[in-house]
Amino acid sequence: MNFKDQCVLVTGASRGIGRAVAVAFAKQGARVAVHFHHNHAAAEQTLRQLAGSGHLSIQADVSKPEDIEKLVKITLEKFGRIDVLVNNAGIFEYHPLADMNYTEWQKAWKQTIDTNLVGPANLSFLVARHMIEQGGGKIVNISSRGAFRGEPDAPAYGASKAGLNSFSQSLAVALAPYNIIVTAVAPGWVDTDMAAPTLAENSETVQQSPLKRTATPEEIAKTVLFLASGDVNYITGAIVDVNGASYLRN
Repeated sequence: MNFKDQCVLVTGASRGIGRAVAVAFAKQGARVAVHFHHNHAAAEQTLRQLAGSGHLSIQADVSKPEDIEKLVKITLEKFGRIDVLVNNAGIFEYHPLADMNYTEWQKAWKQTIDTNLVGPANLSFLVARHMIEQGGGKIVNISSRGAFRGEPDAPAYGASKAGLNSFSQSLAVALAPYNIIVTAVAPGWVDTDMAAPTLAENSETVQQSPLKRTATPEEIAKTVLFLASGDVNYITGAIVDVNGASYLRN
């Protein structure tokens, strides 16, 4: 895979899957816009790990439409184009129904849906409009196996990822005439700092996969790069499971 001279925007790239995706694209010759929300130091650490030159980091809250406009504007001002968009930024908040009051419940839903679903939808709209003008592009959305198996203690998360899957498929059909390919990647447990506390507290989590391990961020990144590759142009509207057979859907 060669992404030389291509420009890639990766959201939530200051750590975990997003960082691995940014590093992988840069290694293959792309210029990368590293989006982050709060942790500027972590974003700078990502930048230092990127091969090549011309990369940049941009702060934005993807739950805010005005921040998304700024994110796209700065990326286009610096790069002149966006060939690949990876919607990776997301949040996971426990909000078991039996343990919350109504105000807490509403807050958890609003924050999760705005960040995990409305944010990627708004960002995809702005980037896709640019991709239409430039003659095509690739959009890869990071979903979750939770979209299929459910998340009883974080139902808004499961709903947001199910919505992201449906959005990805709708967009794939809508944008196909413009040579824009849209896919989603649905990981299971991934060995990231965000997942580390849960993995440490519950050793049985690793046993959910018959491979007896979790995925590495680099394995998810390889899948993203495959889908974003210029050699892969007939896989659109697909949701690719990368969960080590920990959940098998019909």
